[in-house]
Amino acid sequence: MATIDLPLLPLGKGRDLDAERGVECPGDLPAASDPDLVERARAAKATLGDRLFVLGHHYQRDEVIQFADVTGDSFKLARDAAGRPDAEFIVFCGVHFMAESADILTSPTQRVVLPDLAAGCSMADMARLRQVEDAWDAMADAGIQDSVVPVTYMNSSADIKAFCGRNGGVVCTSSNADVALDWAFAQKLAGAGKILFLPDQHLGRNTAVLQMGIALDECVVWDPRQPGGGLTADELQKARMILWKGHCSVHGRFSEDVVDELRAKHPGINILVHPECTHEVVLKADLVGSTEFIIKTIEAAEPGTVWAIGTELNLVKRLADAHPDKTIVFLDRNVCYCSTMNRIDLPHLVWALENLVAGQVVNQITVDSETEADALVALQRMLDLPGKSHRD
Repeated sequence: MATIDLPLLPLGKGRDLDAERGVECPGDLPAASDPDLVERARAAKATLGDRLFVLGHHYQRDEVIQFADVTGDSFKLARDAAGRPDAEFIVFCGVHFMAESADILTSPTQRVVLPDLAAGCSMADMARLRQVEDAWDAMADAGIQDSVVPVTYMNSSADIKAFCGRNGGVVCTSSNADVALDWAFAQKLAGAGKILFLPDQHLGRNTAVLQMGIALDECVVWDPRQPGGGLTADELQKARMILWKGHCSVHGRFSEDVVDELRAKHPGINILVHPECTHEVVLKADLVGSTEFIIKTIEAAEPGTVWAIGTELNLVKRLADAHPDKTIVFLDRNVCYCSTMNRIDLPHLVWALENLVAGQVVNQITVDSETEADALVALQRMLDLPGKSHRD
């Protein structure tokens, strides 16, 4: 039998730069055990002064968050960066699509740095431009493309945002997804409109069913790995929401049985979850909302109350530490960090900052001008939506 030489790379041996981001750093990456890392980060920040603006996403490690000039969700941070035009370097402690958004919204003279290029987002990576373009063509073949408006969640790549900009669509956050869906349906006359929702099926389904009153059977899932998305022409014709088969690897882990266990163990517990959780978990929750909503809810909660939170563990732990007068537990039996977000650690941050001090811009994130222009169209449509906050 002939053998096949598979291009497998044993852990720690070899690398494939065409297939992986961030597998090497030019120069020496500081050792995680270096006792001077904190002081080195402080010194580099002090040297760079106002030329530097450090953004820290809520899901980052504490060792990184301590050096952030501002913290928040992805779109808020990108807008904060745009509000600091004098900052030459924007160091985004988050993931790849967030840094892309910052590059889109900041001026051409500002440079956005992601300390580790391997800090991606599994959800964003579940919708590739070629796949979405193939789906769009398939919808034309099925005779429904003219009635479909694409809506993409902020947690998507710049080229998916640009696709929506080119094709009459819009970007949304978890706070304004219902307003974005309202807008999208209004673009088509006589109620015949459909929405292609990218890339998180759970946010799309939860918003459509629980906030818009759309029937669950009017939501179908487009699987990019199946011919025709795995859907029949009849299913596409009847659907109002065509949900991309994507999900968050963290929020998708939370389960109904853990909710039941916690309610039995802690009578009166409040279940607070993010809308990226599955529909079944959201139905069992007491409160559902964005990361900012979760933070504000805990801040406003009465002392002595008990909460189980279904979102990334770094944030849950930070909330528990900040509010010792409340009992806050994690809505999972197991540790559930965002593995790609956690790629940004103190050694990578120090490496990036010290390179900037030395006059070397490393891991710069750039979006080409055509993609940026089309993505800005979709983002501006979101900013023009009435009413709700544009937060993640």
